Amino acid sequence: MTTIDLNADLGESTGGNPVADDAAMIALISSANVACGFHAGEPHGIATTVKAAAERGVVVGAHVGYHDISGFGRRFIDYAPAELADEVLYQIGALDALARAAGTSVRYVKPHGALYNTIVHNREHAQAVIDGVKAFGDLPLMLLPGGVACTLAEEAGLRVIHEAFADRAYNPDGTLVSRREPGAVLTDPQAVADRVLQVATTGAVTAHDGTVLNVAAESVCVHGDSPGAVQLTQAVVEALHNKGVEIRSFL
Repeated sequence: MTTIDLNADLGESTGGNPVADDAAMIALISSANVACGFHAGEPHGIATTVKAAAERGVVVGAHVGYHDISGFGRRFIDYAPAELADEVLYQIGALDALARAAGTSVRYVKPHGALYNTIVHNREHAQAVIDGVKAFGDLPLMLLPGGVACTLAEEAGLRVIHEAFADRAYNPDGTLVSRREPGAVLTDPQAVADRVLQVATTGAVTAHDGTVLNVAAESVCVHGDSPGAVQLTQAVVEALHNKGVEIRSFL
C-alpha cells in the first residue's frame, strides 16, 4: 500500500491565545512539528499539545526556529553559528523534557519559518542547525529537498526527511513562494487535496507556473495556522483514503 506521512505545525499558542486547533489536527495527522517556545508557544500549551499527540500515537518533532516571537519566526536573524547551534540544542532539549513527561520523546527535528528557508542556501546556518541536532543525538531532520542543508545533514550522518507542502505555492526552482506574495498560501480544499495526492502517488508537485518538480517527499505539511486548516486537512485525509493511500509516520 502507498503511504505518506502527514505533518502539521502545532503548539504555537502564546499567552493562552490559540493559533490552531491542535486537538482537531492531531486527530488527522501522523507527525506533529511542535513549537519549542522560540518562535511561538509556552510550556503549558506545548505540554498540552505533546500529551495529546502521545495519546493518539502521533510522532513528535521539534519545530526549532529563530528566537523571534514578535515576528513568529518568519524573519532572518544574523546569528553567529555557534550561538544558533546552542539555541537549536536548547529548543530540542526543552521539548524533549515535556515530551518525556507525557510518555513520548522528540523523534525528529524540523526547522521553522525563516530558519527553514534560510538553510536551503545559507551554509553557515545550515551547519549550525546540524551541529545543534548532532549535539542532542542523531535525530532525523525534515527539510525542503535540494537545499544545502540536505547535503550537509547527509554528510553528517543524519537521516533527511524530504518534505512537501500541501498548502504553499512553489517557485519553479523548488523553493516556496514568499508569504508576502499573493497566492503564496493555498486555501481551496480541493487544490490542497490534489497537491497531496500528487505527492503521494507521483513524488512531484506543480509550481505556480506549471513546472512539475520531483520532490520525492516522505512527508507533507499542512500548516495548523492556515485559514480553515482543519477543513483542509480533512479534505486531504478523505482524498488519501479514497485513493487507498495510508497516512503513516515515516518513523
